Amino acid sequence: MSRIETIEQLEGIYGEPAQASLVKVTDYITPHYAAFIEASPFVALATSGPEGLDCSPRGDLAGFVRMHDVRTLMMPDRRGNNRVDSLRNIVDDPRVGLLFMVPGSGSTLRVNGAAHLSIDPDLLASFAVDGKAPRSVIVIETQAVYFQCARAIVRSNLWSAEAQVDPKSLPTPGQVLAALTNGEVGGKPYDDAWWDRAQKTLW
Repeated sequence: MSRIETIEQLEGIYGEPAQASLVKVTDYITPHYAAFIEASPFVALATSGPEGLDCSPRGDLAGFVRMHDVRTLMMPDRRGNNRVDSLRNIVDDPRVGLLFMVPGSGSTLRVNGAAHLSIDPDLLASFAVDGKAPRSVIVIETQAVYFQCARAIVRSNLWSAEAQVDPKSLPTPGQVLAALTNGEVGGKPYDDAWWDRAQKTLW
């Protein structure tokens, strides 16, 4: 197998980037880019730290990532499994990457920046849903903001109803856990209880 070992080799294969791919990048949130953030109910959050890389799905009500100003975003950390992989990384290494997705839109929005965690009581309270505040808020200073063209979404046919997979064709979390623990964790009881458990811990 032939490997690319240098940037020069890489550039020799791909050539120069198109002008549009360069001029679309800003270090702040333009009104057009703000529209994507306000409409997005789902973000992939990429972080890096001493224990390695992490890419975590973040979903909430559309617009859950709040613009504090044109260079600052705020994202609540909702209840989860308490692994806090992304948060551990942010404490050690502030570099983050976000990919905003909007159902039905082929375009996505990418944000790179530096993040820190805030537990300011007033800030936490401002993100409360059903009276439940997040335990922390991720505050991101933007360094690069730009849209990604629709090719990946079009190729994947992501938003098409015909492309949806029957969940029953995939292993359930309970089955995965049972296989990994020789039946000590997970199984059908885990799957059966998941929905009620999730409804009580969404926020």
